[in-house]
Amino acid sequence: MDYQPFVDDRIISTESLGAGTSGSGTTLTRLRLEGGGDLVAKEAQGKFSGLDLEGWMLRYLAEHADFPVPVVYHAGDRLLIMDHLPSGGLMSPACEEEVADAVASLHRVKAARYGLERDTVIGPLPQPNTQSDDWRGFFAEHRLLHMGRKALEEGRMDEGVLSRLERVCDRLDDLIPDPAPPTLIHGDLWGGNVLCGTEGLSGFIDPAIYYADPEIELAFMTLFGTVGDRFFRRYGEHHAIRPGFVEIRRDLYNLYPLLVHVRLFGGGYLGQVRSILRRLT
Repeated sequence: MDYQPFVDDRIISTESLGAGTSGSGTTLTRLRLEGGGDLVAKEAQGKFSGLDLEGWMLRYLAEHADFPVPVVYHAGDRLLIMDHLPSGGLMSPACEEEVADAVASLHRVKAARYGLERDTVIGPLPQPNTQSDDWRGFFAEHRLLHMGRKALEEGRMDEGVLSRLERVCDRLDDLIPDPAPPTLIHGDLWGGNVLCGTEGLSGFIDPAIYYADPEIELAFMTLFGTVGDRFFRRYGEHHAIRPGFVEIRRDLYNLYPLLVHVRLFGGGYLGQVRSILRRLT
């Protein structure tokens, strides 16, 4: 693709950065500019579309929170152009603390209702955000049961697993006794979406935003080892971790990203879902 019509400065070279997040149906290209600085072009491949929504989410985060995300220069259905953020690989202890400060800052942004004024996506999958005053009902219907029913339709899950999922949803009054107020979350904070460069935290990419109990964000950050004790010690200096998070709600909330992965990849993720459901029912 000729990116020049979408970029003010002259592009002097391009470099393929490979595919986007696994399962996303996108490719990434680095654009080097004559005046200095780099951009990234993210292109939809095949039937995938909706990069205009990703651009909207990045702009929403930039406008509503003190939370570093790439500046968006163009957001079309099949092409997104944004700042290139340096990434040096593994997260250092210092960067992990910066991540904690940034996430804590994001979690200071509140709203009147859970959800969002428009639906979003998590990876390539639609994410319904029908607004609600009831977090437990929202989490049950628009997160767990939505993904569970879709997984069943797609042959990724059997009816027995969905039945257990429904029983867990019936217990949410006990499992989530005191939900936090509606809080803005990134929504997809695994390691690939947290970029740390040689000088510290560069920023965050690939959001799946909505207003939620922020514990669902914290839980997801533990699922694939994105952060550890250092993060939680620092985050805890900003916001107290409520009793019962580690013991119960971390696994409960991780059912949602696990169900996302069941739909995308199947395999061992369904085993993790079953294990959590057995413990919670």
